[in-house]
Amino acid sequence: MNFQFTEEQLAVQAAAREFAQTELLPGVIERDEQQKFPAEQVKKMGELGFLGMMVDPKYGGGGMDAVSYVLAMEEISKVDASASVVMSVNNSLVCWGIENFGSEEQKQKYLTRLATGEVIGAFCLSEPEAGSDATSQRTTAEDKGDHYLLNGTKNWITNGSTASVYLVFAQTHPEKRHRGINALIVERDMEGFVVGPKENKLGIRGSDTHSLMFTDVKVPKKNRIGEDGFGFKLAMATLAGGRIGIAAQALGIASGAYELAVKYSKERMTFGVLISQHQAIQFKLADMATNIEAARLLCLQAAYDKDTHQDYTKSAAMAKLFASKVAMDTTIEAVQVHGGYGFVKEYHVERMMRDAKITQIYEGTSEIQKIVISRELLK
Repeated sequence: MNFQFTEEQLAVQAAAREFAQTELLPGVIERDEQQKFPAEQVKKMGELGFLGMMVDPKYGGGGMDAVSYVLAMEEISKVDASASVVMSVNNSLVCWGIENFGSEEQKQKYLTRLATGEVIGAFCLSEPEAGSDATSQRTTAEDKGDHYLLNGTKNWITNGSTASVYLVFAQTHPEKRHRGINALIVERDMEGFVVGPKENKLGIRGSDTHSLMFTDVKVPKKNRIGEDGFGFKLAMATLAGGRIGIAAQALGIASGAYELAVKYSKERMTFGVLISQHQAIQFKLADMATNIEAARLLCLQAAYDKDTHQDYTKSAAMAKLFASKVAMDTTIEAVQVHGGYGFVKEYHVERMMRDAKITQIYEGTSEIQKIVISRELLK
């Protein structure tokens, strides 16, 4: 076993940390309050290579490994989970899906622009009645020969109004159920495509989450990814990698809240001593640090499995299940350590607590992760 990071991995981690502290931290509370998308910051993330980290350099990406991606996601999520979810969706879901399963024409047309951050992407699987049950796609893609006619509604779409490229999953052959689903690349300006109202969310309020409506949208057949009926397999393969990104996001939220709790404990006095001298606080910090380290190792294990071309279905699901719980538990305790100050916005931890909750829900709820893990165990 080798727990040492390479010089390149450490450089990526340092660059992400510096970007988070200098570019994301200023204004993060205001963006949360105003539900403002971090447009300028996301543009800079693209310029620095954070939006196409694992994409082959010939398509404009960084050609980095998944371990580097986890390190960068953690650092950025420590400060602004609304920015890191943009990074996660673009890297793990959209870029990875097109690079691994798209045609060369699709890669040249879309992937190069996505990897450099010239445009950002969205992953459109969830529907009003198809969240955890992704097989129940009501959105339809009717085969019209040289094109598909797309009709339906998608829910909870991250980057809903800011994306230019959308991976949309739709049912073409209802009689085949999940084997009849296709994945289509839809462009923002296609006629009949409407972005619905922005969701007013508990957390990650800086990210733009919308419903999308499709009415007789004409999508060229060359925009289908893979063979006819390949869509569901694409979605499941893509989500497995996406779970590594969300696990790393949860890890970052937890470690960011922990660092703030440690800092505060060394500043706040009660009963004539710093609260860090009280055993009650020391034990909280010990539990937080131990759980965070365990979550970090699970995230890195999943990333290592992906980098070494092993099956990472189970390790990714375990990382997301555990890291998301650690994020929730740690942020609650960080608020507690801060006392009354933890309940006000200027100390950041209340926002982190709100942001943490979504990591137990999106890209497969914790309950779905347990199904995935148990299936892998019982094979």
